[in-house]
Amino acid sequence: MGTVGAWNARPSFAKVPGEYKMVLLLPGPINDKSWNAANFAGIQEINKELGTKIEYVENVQPGEYEAAFKKYAESGYDLVLAAGLQFDQAAAATAPKHEKTVFSVINGVTAAKPNLSPVLLKEYEASFLAGIIAGGVTKTGKIGIAGAFPDSLMVRLLNTYVWAARISRPDLKVARGYTNSWTDAALGSQMAASMVDTGADVLFFYANKAALGAIQEARERRVQFIGFAADQNALAPGTVAASVYFDFEKIYRWIIGKFLEGSFKPVVNELGVAEGIVKVAYGDAISSEIQQTVTAAEEALKKRDMLFFLSHYPDKP
Repeated sequence: MGTVGAWNARPSFAKVPGEYKMVLLLPGPINDKSWNAANFAGIQEINKELGTKIEYVENVQPGEYEAAFKKYAESGYDLVLAAGLQFDQAAAATAPKHEKTVFSVINGVTAAKPNLSPVLLKEYEASFLAGIIAGGVTKTGKIGIAGAFPDSLMVRLLNTYVWAARISRPDLKVARGYTNSWTDAALGSQMAASMVDTGADVLFFYANKAALGAIQEARERRVQFIGFAADQNALAPGTVAASVYFDFEKIYRWIIGKFLEGSFKPVVNELGVAEGIVKVAYGDAISSEIQQTVTAAEEALKKRDMLFFLSHYPDKP
């Protein structure tokens, strides 16, 4: 059979999906009820749907990234996936030495021919929707937000969230911080408590397992929380007012489909609202008016009316 295109060129359907060796590297535990859990659930569904046998490794630590990429490449894996921007540099360092393996970092920003094909989720679009909800829900006019690490993507995401929240509350005050950890739930709880003490009545933490501590604190202090990355509504009904999350089944279906047909380009492949990978789950407390505003924003994003503005929104604090 022939090949499709000049990038990541491999015989189209030269093997059945289950014969390709694939693995997903995760930076945290699959039970974090956030980023890692959602990525894991996504590949599980794709394995069922397509007959692939994507393996996974959880809790891969920063000092192990490059060694993990090298291990699987040298073991003859066809596709090595990694969930998170933190893997980007290690993938870029490893890919040129192992051109028979395709490397793809979810939320990576570095692409290189012929075999480094990151997939960048337009998280700023999701945070735009989440911010609209927060601005509509707050009663005190003060919200608390936190990210894990202040890299450019996280800063842009939080900046966009605040801008969106101020559409309906121009006088909004914001308590903002970074956990510098994806796993420290106790720290998440402490930071959330501090924000509530200063008057914040709606919290937003994009910090994976660290966010679970913030959700628990929000429940105890009877304030609202906006879930993110995964549908977190069921974690604390009545506390998690809504969740804006990513459809990782659809994300991985896109990635694996492109890989199998030989058309997974070595560019920064961007996916967002227009591609149907951003979802919103509302709790009972979200008014129809807020839901209508979010729907209108989703339609604007699908038409790309706001794409340039949001994608170039400041990525500095």
